[in-house]
Amino acid sequence: MPFLKNTWYVAAWADEITRALLARQILGDRIVLYRKLDGSAAAVADRCPHRFAPLSMGKLVDDTIECAYHGLRFDCSGKCTFNPHGNGMVPPKALVRSFPVAERYKLLWIWMGEPEKADESAIPEFDFLVDPKFQNVKGYTLAEGHYELMTDNIMDLGHIEFLHPGLLGSEAVRKAKTEIIQRGNTVFSNRLTSDEVLPPVLQKWYEAGERTVQRWLNVRWDPGAIMKLTVGVLPDGEPQDKAHESQGCHLMTPATETTTHYFWAQGRNWGTSDPAMDSLRLESLRTAFDTQDKPMIEAVQRNMGTTDLDSLSPVMLSSDGGPVRARRVLKLLIAEEARAAAPLSVAQAPIVRVG
Repeated sequence: MPFLKNTWYVAAWADEITRALLARQILGDRIVLYRKLDGSAAAVADRCPHRFAPLSMGKLVDDTIECAYHGLRFDCSGKCTFNPHGNGMVPPKALVRSFPVAERYKLLWIWMGEPEKADESAIPEFDFLVDPKFQNVKGYTLAEGHYELMTDNIMDLGHIEFLHPGLLGSEAVRKAKTEIIQRGNTVFSNRLTSDEVLPPVLQKWYEAGERTVQRWLNVRWDPGAIMKLTVGVLPDGEPQDKAHESQGCHLMTPATETTTHYFWAQGRNWGTSDPAMDSLRLESLRTAFDTQDKPMIEAVQRNMGTTDLDSLSPVMLSSDGGPVRARRVLKLLIAEEARAAAPLSVAQAPIVRVG
């Protein structure tokens, strides 16, 4: 299955990028990431054009990567700047591809498509990640599943009652009011519970105790698989300004067709600094994502035996509206990109008149 290329993906948390070379596979391509001496980030293809050694096995010499095999050096534009052999002439084909990157919201974003189309203003908003009022916890995992399965998991939170019992879900979730909204290529999948008694962990997170509450779980999806999750809790009988609302991100970057980088974070902006509460949130989220979501999605991928969900004619439920809409938008964008990249046929070629 093809990937959408002309869009921003997350390559790493910004603090993962240092003067040590970091190898990461993105959309099937092997990339090496690093910081230059001025602190800015760079990304180039992780393959020397001489004998195809991984450049990530080499070392940095100032702002160039020196290949560990034969010592060729490449700068952040992918140009070979030094050949230690013979007369030192650099072969014209001694080039590696470089990729536009942008550092925003404490994340390193990468553009895998046409470089001239890379527009940093198109990166979706995640202000909570840099807002000093928020106390954030974050993580990363690599899952053995197609990235759209990971998207489905967030766009349809109807699963949390069953997959995360006693942790994130309750019976009220299945009875919640839902709505699907599309604005341009952005899809919103919203869910509102009522008369809900939160699981014990969430009672602590949102300081709601055992009171019944309204809870909203609103997901914003942007292509290819960039999601923001807003969760609000309002105890029954309390005014709206007493609600506690957390912000979260769920950022899926395809590594290959069947493996996905999953970058996630959650932030709260109420209460004083509380390391014990932050530790509880972090461990609870790791439990949910690493020991419940991840094994299920990996089992689904193995059981499907394909990355083409539609080819299996899946049964559809009322809760599938969000993921289905996101899949449709993504499919259209990939098809449009493919058409724009396809060479003209003889019938399509413009007629040029001479004389």
